[in-house]
Amino acid sequence: MSAPISEQDLHGYADDRLDAPRRAEVEAWLDAHPERREQVEAWRRQSGRLHGAYDAVLEMPVPARLMPAANAPRWPDVKRLAAVAWLLVGGLAGYLMHGATASSPSDRAVAASLPRMAAVAHAVYAPEVRHPVEVGADQEAHLSAWLSKRLGAPLKPPRLDAAGFHLVGGRLLPGDTGEVAQFMYEDEKRQRLTLYVQPGTAGAEPASFRYANENGIDVFYWIDGGFGYALSGKTGRDEMLRLTTLVYRQLNR
Repeated sequence: MSAPISEQDLHGYADDRLDAPRRAEVEAWLDAHPERREQVEAWRRQSGRLHGAYDAVLEMPVPARLMPAANAPRWPDVKRLAAVAWLLVGGLAGYLMHGATASSPSDRAVAASLPRMAAVAHAVYAPEVRHPVEVGADQEAHLSAWLSKRLGAPLKPPRLDAAGFHLVGGRLLPGDTGEVAQFMYEDEKRQRLTLYVQPGTAGAEPASFRYANENGIDVFYWIDGGFGYALSGKTGRDEMLRLTTLVYRQLNR
């Protein structure tokens, strides 16, 4: 008698990691459960978008400025690269875990993808020294106009100067259903925050803050006004909650 179909089987099917007999059993089960098939296909699309957007990063040579000196220990750089790789390859693995707490299909999809996509983008761009953003804070008016046009709604970066974080700038990124915006902030200690703004959540109910820790990156995220927002950083959960509250208040003036 075959073992029941588990969540691990569904993830293995989505990742093409099942052997032929088990794959056939899962396919038959999905034929009888179309709502789960739709979910599995959503996982595949999500994984494809993550790989399409960020796989090239793994192929890039490590910049010389990040390479250790000949006699310096190499482990910190290896850990950093491994963290980025883990986020990329693990994009699908965390999908259901986040979605399990959502209350509706659209809510579930946003809850599943938003913190992970935001954390991946943070892991890739926050350490960057020369090109952390596409448009700098010295061109804030242009940045706001450009991203507003691309996302189809007025968009202005919140100000966090009172909390010690100054706007570095922003960029456009690929997201779940189209383009998303990322704003970056930095304090005097060179700690960075990124605010990820994802349109296309008009069908989802407004949601209070939720928290996720993605491989050491703290992410507070929420849905409001047809957008999903996620603030990512490494300042600690309590401080991140305070900063998230500041962002939320400005977005809802």
